[in-house]
Amino acid sequence: MKQTVITIIVLGLISLFFLGRGNQTTVQSQGQGEIASVAVSEKLFDFGTISMKNGMVSHIFTITNSSDKDIDVKKISTSCMCTNAYIVSANGEKGPFGMEGHGGFVPPANVTIKSGNSLDLKVVYDPNAHGPAGVGTIDRVVYLTDASGGTLQLEIKAVVTP
Repeated sequence: MKQTVITIIVLGLISLFFLGRGNQTTVQSQGQGEIASVAVSEKLFDFGTISMKNGMVSHIFTITNSSDKDIDVKKISTSCMCTNAYIVSANGEKGPFGMEGHGGFVPPANVTIKSGNSLDLKVVYDPNAHGPAGVGTIDRVVYLTDASGGTLQLEIKAVVTP
């Protein structure tokens, strides 16, 4: 009886191992590379040292379509709930676009960057979102995904102080 239980446990662990490996392969194969033919004002912005007591900080990334075809951005998401992104235009802001699967719905971006035109993306970081545990170095990513599955990653960094 004891050997049967041990055998079942070992088989269960082996099954979990193989199921976990299968999920990793799927996640790795979903991306189609970077969004082609875009120029970015910068891919990384460092806020330097920021204070929790001063509240939220923001930065605008400018993404330019340098190709002869329109780029359809279907999705914008962030790596953490403390970070949101907004599409900025003459008509105002569209968003927020936040972390997928964390406490709410992230709307589809569904925005087209026409050939030769630019898109301004405002990234807002809230240093208070994690409370006192949020003090120290942060590194967050904003992901833009086009219709073909290509992605563009924009990164923000900071050192958070109380």
